Amino acid sequence: MKHWMFSCEEVSQKVSQSMDVRLPFHHRMAIRTHLLMCRYCARFRRQLNLLRKMSRHDDSGILPPDSPSQLPQESRERIKKSLRNLP
Repeated sequence: MKHWMFSCEEVSQKVSQSMDVRLPFHHRMAIRTHLLMCRYCARFRRQLNLLRKMSRHDDSGILPPDSPSQLPQESRERIKKSLRNLP
């Protein structure tokens, strides 16, 4: 930081970084000040927060590997047999 306020480029980097680590107090205050004055960086921050929130919400229907199978045993056996017969 060359002066008391971050540039838009620095703010975008710091906003992204702040999602992984807690930034020093003076950085957080400089970012807040910038966001109050710059609607583009404020929009970027909102979009980044939305992406983060959406990525945590998973409704893909894909089960994690450690969850119990939803297929009946007979279906699982047919799939295993078909996979063994592949060239």
